[in-house]
Amino acid sequence: MNPHAKLITLTSLALGTTITTSSNHWATAWTGLEINTLAIIPMISKSHHPRAIEATIKYFLTQAAASATILFASMINAWTTGQWDITQLTNPTSCLLLTTAIAMKLGLAPFHLWFPEVLQGSSLTTALLLSTLMKLPPISILLLTSNSLNPLLMTLMAIMSAALGGWTGLNQTQIRKILAFSSISHLGWMTITTIYAPKLTLLAFFLYTLLTTTIFLSLNSSNTTKLPTLLTSWTKTPILNTTLMLTLLSLAGLPPFVGFLPKWLIIQELTKQEMTPTALTMALLSLLSLFFYLRLTYFSSITLPPNPANQMKHWYTNKKTNPTIALTTSLSILLLPLSPLILTSI
Repeated sequence: MNPHAKLITLTSLALGTTITTSSNHWATAWTGLEINTLAIIPMISKSHHPRAIEATIKYFLTQAAASATILFASMINAWTTGQWDITQLTNPTSCLLLTTAIAMKLGLAPFHLWFPEVLQGSSLTTALLLSTLMKLPPISILLLTSNSLNPLLMTLMAIMSAALGGWTGLNQTQIRKILAFSSISHLGWMTITTIYAPKLTLLAFFLYTLLTTTIFLSLNSSNTTKLPTLLTSWTKTPILNTTLMLTLLSLAGLPPFVGFLPKWLIIQELTKQEMTPTALTMALLSLLSLFFYLRLTYFSSITLPPNPANQMKHWYTNKKTNPTIALTTSLSILLLPLSPLILTSI
């Protein structure tokens, strides 16, 4: 991509995210979402591959429909209440339409089918942006309107996301699709506490962003996009694959890694809200996603020579060491002892 075009795209992404997260007016929030959508489209389609073009079209149509639904919901609310403040969402129809639109934006079940296909057609760097930065504006709108949302509907969508994200990721061999279904499952965990503890949802999102950034940067460094390639990459970068294994275990939510912290706090919050069956259901559904995380860890570092993979050997160019990987990996693995400090901040 042209350096000037890349600068404009990244600046537009930062501008759209800032506008949406800092706005109290429906029109400005919608404008920020549109800027984000228009900025990420050239990054998805920059490879000019037919699959990338298909992913671009799917992403544009889904986001355009979701943005139109958000605008429609805000207009209905303004028609009935006479104000455009995001926090004053009182009309039931507007609440239902907004929940549907945000679910489409985020990729929550049952509006999740576009997300794995778009990630599969994107590069690893663009897939990282779609999984992390592009989800911050919709989540900020969801948090601002959390007092007006339907608790039963949010709980059903969260359980469905955790179930489908774990179940459909079991038989995948493409790593980007596996991480897409992982994102859908984690979104279910974030959504279920949006009404009761919005700060906890934000903490879960930030920790998920840290873990996902580490994994995508590691995969991009070793040029790995599918499981057979991951099976042979340990001979080239053994230390990187070992740290990738630990980060995947952290993303799975196993103690003593930092990924255990949000799930622990979310289950504790659901228990406080007398939602013990829901907490038990979410904990059991996390075992589904744990299976393909363990499969990824097996392929990354536990497989020992002789290598049984019947495929051509992948040759990698020597890339410069990225210090960001070391920093994010350390935070992804060793941040759990700082839990008391994190809890006092929320």
